[in-house]
Amino acid sequence: MTYVERVLDELKKKNPNEPEFHQAATEILTSLEPVVEKHPEYEANALLERFVEPERVIMFRVPWTDDNGKVHVNKGYRVEFNSAIGPYKGGLRFHPTVNLSIIKFLGFEQILKNSLTGLPIGGGKGGSDFDPKGKSDREVMNFCQSFMTELCRHIGPDTDVPAGDIGVGGREIGYLFGQYKRIRDEHTGVLTGRGLSYGGSLARTEATGYGLVYITEEALKMRGDSFEGKTVVISGSGNVAIYACQKAQQLGANVVAMYDSNGYVYDPEGIKLDIIQDIKEVKRGRIKEYAQRVKSATYTEGCKGIWGIKCDIALPCATQNEIDLESAEKLIANGVKYVSEGANMPSTLDAIDAFQKAGVVFIPAKAANAGGVGVSALEMAQSSQRIFWTFEEVDAKLKNIMVNIYHNMDDAAKEYGYEGNYVMGANIAGFMKVADAMMAHGIV
Repeated sequence: MTYVERVLDELKKKNPNEPEFHQAATEILTSLEPVVEKHPEYEANALLERFVEPERVIMFRVPWTDDNGKVHVNKGYRVEFNSAIGPYKGGLRFHPTVNLSIIKFLGFEQILKNSLTGLPIGGGKGGSDFDPKGKSDREVMNFCQSFMTELCRHIGPDTDVPAGDIGVGGREIGYLFGQYKRIRDEHTGVLTGRGLSYGGSLARTEATGYGLVYITEEALKMRGDSFEGKTVVISGSGNVAIYACQKAQQLGANVVAMYDSNGYVYDPEGIKLDIIQDIKEVKRGRIKEYAQRVKSATYTEGCKGIWGIKCDIALPCATQNEIDLESAEKLIANGVKYVSEGANMPSTLDAIDAFQKAGVVFIPAKAANAGGVGVSALEMAQSSQRIFWTFEEVDAKLKNIMVNIYHNMDDAAKEYGYEGNYVMGANIAGFMKVADAMMAHGIV
């Protein structure tokens, strides 16, 4: 049994019933085999064993009261995974599917994603099984205040800096920050994704979606190609999907499909993004309304069918494991050339394998959706200096981060004999920086 195999085996035994964490660890660790073989000092210092074990796991109850005076109790989590290269950094997810396995997989992925940005931020993640959908603003505020009352003692601008994720947008960040400020009596950059009136950064809202398109654009450019005239399918209709659609359209692509958790819309004439934004961002409605307002569009219940739509570029921007082997095979059969992951781990391991065997250019989430955390780190920098950069300045820095990520993972893949395999390249490039820092710190 190799060192990597042994660590994976021990991880699964120590962490039973955590399939998402097992999946992320398997994908990452197996790609590090050639690195570990080249660096025997890692095994001698149990570096992988320390790498896969969170530095701290915080779990707590979150009691809150609804508008009818009924008390509810949810679970809260914060996994502070690795601080070797900087303070823990990663979003908070509020969704009924949240559990420890999901938070650990997200935190583990975040270590390498943050490393790839080239900025000094470690990996962490948190959240709750609370569902903000259908809740009033006051109910969401009650929950956020209760959640932050516990979390505030574990975070800080130089310790752990959360941000938003699924279910945590500007409204939730505002309530969370207000409670932190109230309890700690300090106005610091402890949360990113804040509103512009209280320390946020321009371009943060657009960052993950824009960054996804920027890194895909670089992959196209390196192959003498561009977004111009390409047919694009995007899953999801939240923040990442909306701004990926916007940027892809600006670059000349025809985005023909998007979805939410109920079903998908297909518009061969091209998605009218202003209507999607009105439905999802203003009215907080369901995407099926798009087909009622746009004659050229059709709506289909269920989400899986979206991957049967013929496209050149697929941008999964919804949630983990939304593309399984069957969906990947449909995309391949319909001639997809590029798949870039806007969500966290949206493709299963066998789907990724199918894409790579078919010669599809596949850019994994830890590289492709790093734009959000990249601009979060830029927001931290602005907060610490008490300055604001223009949208154009932040956007230019974001594009530079994404272009550098592409070339760093491309170079790492080539160096270890896996040219074109960006899963290997991203994992290796991200890991090496963290490993160097961990080795320098000694056994801690």
